[in-house]
Amino acid sequence: MGASDYRLTRVVVLGATGFIGRWVARALVTRGADLYLVVRDPSAAAPVFARFGVSGTIVEAQLENPDAVTSLFRRLRPSVTFNLAGYGVDPAERGQPDEGTAYRINADLVQAVGEALSAGRDPTWRGQDLVHVGSALEYGEIGGDLAEDSPPNPTTLYGKSKLAGTRVLTHCCASYGLRGLTARLFTVYGPGEHAGRLLPSLLECGQHGTALPLTTGTQQRDFGYVQDVAEGLLRLGLTISEPGEIVNLATGRLSTVRQFVETAAGIIGIPSDRLLFGALPGRPEEMAHREVNVRRLLGLTGWVPTTRIADGVRKTLDFERATERAAT
Repeated sequence: MGASDYRLTRVVVLGATGFIGRWVARALVTRGADLYLVVRDPSAAAPVFARFGVSGTIVEAQLENPDAVTSLFRRLRPSVTFNLAGYGVDPAERGQPDEGTAYRINADLVQAVGEALSAGRDPTWRGQDLVHVGSALEYGEIGGDLAEDSPPNPTTLYGKSKLAGTRVLTHCCASYGLRGLTARLFTVYGPGEHAGRLLPSLLECGQHGTALPLTTGTQQRDFGYVQDVAEGLLRLGLTISEPGEIVNLATGRLSTVRQFVETAAGIIGIPSDRLLFGALPGRPEEMAHREVNVRRLLGLTGWVPTTRIADGVRKTLDFERATERAAT
């Protein structure tokens, strides 16, 4: 993918202040996109964008309102939209989830965006009209290598509502002639993660010298560095795929949580006796599967994420230290 493939292209990012959304926006800035950052609260978004080097036109919108979404897209008329809006990733949202909000954001929004895009597509744009971000939790309780055509069996509200969004996108593509795909993400880490997730908890442990309660750590995950994930989404935005296609955006490599923790702890400087493996119970939604199938990603883009865990943790530390210095 060339550095100028999005140059002067009108791009909308929904969920632009989120963990992954800000990295997608940052990558689009470097490629010279005509960028529109859709946020709920512009005053809260401004410091996030400043910290992550994101510039563009900030647009306030309430995405739970279909009429507001229609009005937004009628006004902006983007060539391509990246939908990173989601409900249920933040640990605070998982604690007492609101089912209505989950379906409004994770599924109904996709319908509203699809309908709005169908009314005003850019005839000069040759890539995807809509890149929608899905979740590995859509697969749920299945094994194997998680090929995209595997029958899903989600067990969580987040997985069920995200699967509903994926199916809505497929319907929109078939009904309206949209070019769109769902990129299913796995365990993404890096700068900007929500507090309470694994790497931020390790960084806090290293900073304050506290002990960190953990599960046994035997569960295996496909860990993707956030900058690689953003790169993958931009690459997918330039592809021609089957309408409504699903693509696993993953490394194709599994590591145990314990391997991730011990690798990160060594880099951060956390003594092993502060890592309390087995102090917490495992989560019921943990998935058990073989390496994630990434053949479709490779076929569409000629690329798969390459950043190893140790390098991703080092990049995260470097970023955090650099932005701390810039703020003082």
